[in-house]
Amino acid sequence: MGKLIKKINEQYNFEISSGYIYYSMANYMKDKGMDGFAHFFNKQAEEEFTHAEKLRQFLFEIGSRPELEGIEKPQVEFGNFTETFKAAYEHEQEVTRRINELVDLSLEEKDRRVTSLLQWYIDEQVEEEDNFRGIIERLERIDENWAGLYIFDGELAKR
Repeated sequence: MGKLIKKINEQYNFEISSGYIYYSMANYMKDKGMDGFAHFFNKQAEEEFTHAEKLRQFLFEIGSRPELEGIEKPQVEFGNFTETFKAAYEHEQEVTRRINELVDLSLEEKDRRVTSLLQWYIDEQVEEEDNFRGIIERLERIDENWAGLYIFDGELAKR
């Protein structure tokens, strides 16, 4: 397994572990009685598993069998609502950093198949980071006020 393919496999596993992190955030929100926030993070987890599946299929398509790695237990406490979303945003920034590293390596190795695949992930990360920034901005305006949080919870339930 070449360096680039190994890194794609690592990203495959990272996407799965990202799903675990978001499920943990969903559980945290559900435990606080905020079903809309929990729904948001459940959907986020499902997206991460979809991202992992896309990488898994790609690896098979280029003749490389994906390998699963152990998944670290995710954090279970996240602080207040704003802090939880800030942690999620920081995680998305790490995903972006990792995707950019993969793009750089694909360009270095002149593997256009990988570069083409990763363009989808680049576009997805722009959307993800923008989404989290917008949510954090709203949460900062709400300032942990329960009335505002309940209204926002209802909005996030519609995701």
